[in-house]
Amino acid sequence: MKISDLLQKLKVSVAAYFDLTPDLLPQADAEAAIREGVSFRGTNILVLIVAIFIASLGLNTNSTAVIIGAMLISPLMGPIIGIGLAVGIHDFELIKRSFRNLMMAALFSIATSTLYFLISPVNEGHSELLARTSPTIYDVFIGFFGGAAGILAIGSRLKGNVLPGVAIATALMPPLCTVGYGLATWQMHYFFGALFLFFINSVFIACATTIGVKLMHYQVKDFSNPKRARRVRNLVYTIAILTMIPACLLTIRMYQQSSFTNNCNKFVDEQFNFKGTQVLRSVASMNDGKKLLTVNLVGRVLPQDSLMLALTDKLPDYHLEGTRLRIIQGDSPDAGIDVTQATSSMLRDMYQITQNTINNQQAAIDSLKRLTANDTIGAAIAPELRVLFPEVADIAVTRAIAGNVATGALDTLNVALVSYKGRMNSAQSEKFRKYLEARLSVRSLKIVTADNL
Repeated sequence: MKISDLLQKLKVSVAAYFDLTPDLLPQADAEAAIREGVSFRGTNILVLIVAIFIASLGLNTNSTAVIIGAMLISPLMGPIIGIGLAVGIHDFELIKRSFRNLMMAALFSIATSTLYFLISPVNEGHSELLARTSPTIYDVFIGFFGGAAGILAIGSRLKGNVLPGVAIATALMPPLCTVGYGLATWQMHYFFGALFLFFINSVFIACATTIGVKLMHYQVKDFSNPKRARRVRNLVYTIAILTMIPACLLTIRMYQQSSFTNNCNKFVDEQFNFKGTQVLRSVASMNDGKKLLTVNLVGRVLPQDSLMLALTDKLPDYHLEGTRLRIIQGDSPDAGIDVTQATSSMLRDMYQITQNTINNQQAAIDSLKRLTANDTIGAAIAPELRVLFPEVADIAVTRAIAGNVATGALDTLNVALVSYKGRMNSAQSEKFRKYLEARLSVRSLKIVTADNL
């Protein structure tokens, strides 16, 4: 047997698995079911209002089970599927009727949810609400494939659990409830974000339905005006493409935020390992292109200047270039009691007086420590030098009194005697000097090279 014959046989065999003909309903039956679901009068409107109340309760109480129940009850899919069918078979009257009913259903839904959240005693946004204010390209795919599953189920004899699954996956009800929440609480980021999500779902369910109708070879109703049909179809596809653009931009932004957060978490996990000191929490934030990583430490207080110098240099290793590092420790001004949360002005005043006294006493203690620390500072900073400047072999720090031979004037000099086990270039030497000045809290320091100490 020839290879071409084998390929042809394989093609026929595979195509048989995707043959829809035995399972499809007659076009008239499928159309009748869709047209019946387009109408929003009487029972359908009342069911929609009840479903909106249930979904609003679910969002208000952050109950996923209640929200799923509301999605199963909702009849919102009908007009959207109707628009997709009408575009596919060139039924312009059905397009108008479906669009009009969809607008009425959306307005009834938003009005109902707005009324609910106006009278609800709880107006706090929960995670189920927040999840419906930042649509991405993934919501485009969910709407499209949900619509594809929906039209296949409607046009097939074997519906199974497809339609309830589509109602849950495409999630048309919660965004409309969130729109009402944003309107009731006057939070426009909720309003516009959720409205855009509903628009995405509606557009791509309709697009998938139109494509499905074409693939199932439904007969066109109006042959008299092909230009009008082409114009309507082009308009639908243009709207779909324009809808995808902001969704793609939001997806890129989401990816950047996620990547930045993951890099920050990795940086904190690997670099903030200190004996006697632990990370209380870390917060990574991106606002208008500005990146900030805030780390709260508890336990033994570490030298702030040398810590910042050492860790800032390691940020590029974690793709965190341009990120500002902010470290808060027990003695940092950012740490401690939030005075604004004191229960009375007397407590606030007492706290402020006590805090000022402690700060003054601490400043005096620090001054005394600096006067006596030179004898042992070399041993104290040796562990840091092994990490930051491995070229240094030995170091001794002292404060000397220098006398001018000509005038007899006295001056205090801060001197570091250093022996090296490796060469430093000029840039490294300058960085080493600045590190010692910051670490020793001195304005100027003289580094003297010694062969052996």
